[in-house]
Formats: sequence, C-alpha cells, structure tokens
Amino acid sequence: MCRGKCVVVFVVLTLLWTFNKADIQVSCVFMKSCILPCSFPSGDEVVIHWIQRTTKDLLAHSYYYNQDQLGLQDQHFRGRTSLFQDQISRGNASLRLTGVEVQDQGRYKCYTSTITGNKELFINLNVDAPVDKVNIQQVENRITCSSEGIYPQPDLTWSTSPPSDVSLENNPTVQQTEQLLYNINSSLIASVTDLVYSCTVSTRTNKRTATLFKLISISVSDTETTIPCKSLNPPLTGLVWRFNHSQIILNQTGANVPYTVSEEWRQQVKSVSESGSLTLKDFSSDQEGIYTCELSNAEETYVTNTLLRIEKSQGKGAGDWDSTHDGAIIGCVFAVLVVVLAVVGLVWYRNRHNNRDYTPPPGPPAST
Repeated sequence: MCRGKCVVVFVVLTLLWTFNKADIQVSCVFMKSCILPCSFPSGDEVVIHWIQRTTKDLLAHSYYYNQDQLGLQDQHFRGRTSLFQDQISRGNASLRLTGVEVQDQGRYKCYTSTITGNKELFINLNVDAPVDKVNIQQVENRITCSSEGIYPQPDLTWSTSPPSDVSLENNPTVQQTEQLLYNINSSLIASVTDLVYSCTVSTRTNKRTATLFKLISISVSDTETTIPCKSLNPPLTGLVWRFNHSQIILNQTGANVPYTVSEEWRQQVKSVSESGSLTLKDFSSDQEGIYTCELSNAEETYVTNTLLRIEKSQGKGAGDWDSTHDGAIIGCVFAVLVVVLAVVGLVWYRNRHNNRDYTPPPGPPAST
C-alpha cells in the first residue's frame, strides 16, 4: 500500500520539478531591450512560434519557410520583435524584444519544430522599472519626498540622523500612470530643525536614498562668493543647482561631463568645484534667497540648502542701478543747479552795481 503511494508522490514531484526546470526566469528593464532565450536541436524545415500566454494567447513572433511570418502577429508586438537569423540554423530561437513595457510581463511559450521533432520551452518574463531618482525638498517646515516611474509598486521609508524619537509615520500617496508605472509621494513636518532627514524608496531590484541637510545661512558683502555643497562619494552621476527651489542655475549629468548654465545665470556663475561648490560673481539684491545643491551618485542624493543674504553695505556691481544710485544722481544735479544759480546771481548783482555808479562823460558845448 505504501509502495503505491510512494510511487504516486514520486511521479508528482518529478512532474513539478520538470515544469519548474522548464520555466526560465527573465528580468527585463522597462523601455530597454531584452532577450528571451530558447534553443532547439538543429534540423531542416525550422518552425518557430513565440506566444505570450495571457487570458488569451497572443502571437508575438513566427518564423517558417526560412523567413519571418508576421501577418498574424499581435499588434502589441508589432515592430518590437526579432530573431537572430544567422543563428537559427544552429538551434538558436531566442527572441529579442525592444522597448519593453509592463504589459509584456507574463509567461511565454517558445515552440520549435524541425523534421526531427518539436519542442516547447516556457519563459517567465518579469518587468522592472528601477528607482531612478528620489526628490526631497523643504518648504518652510514641511519636507516632501517623491519618486516617479517605478515598477513594481515601491516602498517609502523615512529616517533621521542622528536617530531620534521624532514621529516619522507616513501614509505615502501612490498613483499608477497610463504605462502602469508607479509614482509615490510622502511628506512630514520637520519638528526638530537640527536633524538630517533621509527618505528611501525601494523595489525588489534596487533602492535610492535622498538626504536633506539642515539649512545653512551665510551673509556676504563682496560681489563674489562661494556657496558650499555637501560632498558625496564618487563616482558622481549628477549635479543640479537651483535658486528658490524652482529656478535651475546649472545642471551636470556626470563627473566628466561639462556643466550647463541657464541663460539667466550666465553672468553670475564663475565656476563649480569638483565637490560641487558654486562660485558666483557680480550678483545683486535680486540674487538674495535660497540656493539648493543636489548632488547624486548611483545610490544616494544629497540636498544642501543655503540661505544667502546680501549685506546692504556691499559695493554694487557694474550696471546694478538702484534707489541709492538714483538718490546720489539727484543730489549731484541739485548741487550743480545751486552753484549755477549762485554764479548767475552774482554776475547780475555786479552788473547792476556797476551801472548805478557810472557817470556819462560831458557832451559838446551848446551853440549860441
């Protein structure tokens, strides 16, 4: 009795092992190219069918009579599939899929046939859109963290440095786009200003952390100053400087890539150091405000905010006309006008006085 049951269990386990062995797991990155592997014993009269197994089978690609046969290909795969034509004779039926979408996720069957027989192979395709960037910013006492274009649905967590008992409970808002990607957003109130706040967004394949350092305040009186940026371990992947949270000053997409300065700031940006610090020149009161340095590497982003105050006693740059200059000009004009009027009055007074003391010479004697 036990012998019969053992045989049944062995057969079931063997079938399950065979099924799992046949299912190949493939991970593909959203909007990238991906290869679904499939091989078969080489032979003549090759037939290849790639089918996506969903609620209904979708024909992804077909090959027979020594050429692609795409007349019945499902529209979703049109223009995105290809075989390795030069390797088919050697038994390679692998499928290249370009522009991978979330809808491509699922189980695929690779059916191959030659004059010697046929074969079926199953592939499970998983799609991932990794966390590419985490944005963190503070407006007044509210800190907001967000990330976009992620799949599958990510998790978001907060932390502080040093660790504290500050409440970091949050209920992130998650939205799904038309492309089935996820956007996530969370915010909290920074009740303790001396803490460094970090936000981590993670999925099954990767995670990224954005760290917001406490606000720095500096005052300057010269027309040139350097604004610091919190250093980050290389290799660096990006640098962005912003003014008052929204206006981009410059952007750099890599450590060995030249930075690009926006048109509005070309007269003020003098240089950027290797650590990301920004040197400005010839700035005016219009450039007083918050400067944000966002420095990134492959895993982290550091955000540093600096409040720049310009002292009123500083010298003005060329062309920086304000009310002080206007008042000085009006004063000078008034002084010159007073001097001119005084000179004119003096000349008039002297001429009048001379005319009063003047006695005309006697005329010729009268005739008798």
